[in-house]
Amino acid sequence: MKIVSYNVNGIRAALNKGFLEWLQQVDPDVICLQEIKAMKDQLDLSVFDNIGYNYNHWFSAQKKGYSGVAILSKNRPDHVEYGTGIDYMDFEGRNLRADFNGVSIMSMYLPSGTNLARLDLKLQYMADLQSYIDRVKVEHPNLIICGDYNICHEAIDIHDPVRNKNVSGFLPVEREWIGNFIDSGFIDSFRFFNKEPHNYTWWSYRANARNNNKGWRLDYGMVSRSLEDRLKRSVILSEARHSDHCPILVELHE
Repeated sequence: MKIVSYNVNGIRAALNKGFLEWLQQVDPDVICLQEIKAMKDQLDLSVFDNIGYNYNHWFSAQKKGYSGVAILSKNRPDHVEYGTGIDYMDFEGRNLRADFNGVSIMSMYLPSGTNLARLDLKLQYMADLQSYIDRVKVEHPNLIICGDYNICHEAIDIHDPVRNKNVSGFLPVEREWIGNFIDSGFIDSFRFFNKEPHNYTWWSYRANARNNNKGWRLDYGMVSRSLEDRLKRSVILSEARHSDHCPILVELHE
């Protein structure tokens, strides 16, 4: 099973930049999208059907042009869970889960803490999310949570850890949370295979950051430890340029 996760920073904009052709080339079984910034009725879904993604599920924010997640797949999911049941999370369209033959895949988009109010919301979200995931794992132990976590875990995951130590996305409280999240029963699949520095998934549009590789690793494929023996590879697809993020790929042995 090949799974891709991609914060597209607007699915309509990404489609105009060749996203569909790229998707055909990479050919995942499942693709998780974040920050779709669109309602389902604003999209021509036939373009996905035409390349084999006949099952596409969209969970948009109530606010137009904002946030939202989706999961597209070639095979029909056994079940799709829209949201978490936690009102303030679901209002912004940040969690969508699809179950496939004993493996549950979540597309998740954590908030950023761009100001004090949003940081407080992010910290509350992180705490409530951990409790929610703990409950989900009881019924769905083979869980893969793909998406934009808006957190760099370690100094190796950010181009300038010293200057960014007081910036949301690399705050001690955020780093501690993602460490505890992993310790609750997950594998950071990219670091499972790759311990090298300078591997990032997001770059600012400013100061030629991407060409200079001054980035942050914000996107993760977190895989339940129960699936460790099935992990085949996990890579960052940094050549894709439809967004300020790039996609990640996780592949499991059947």
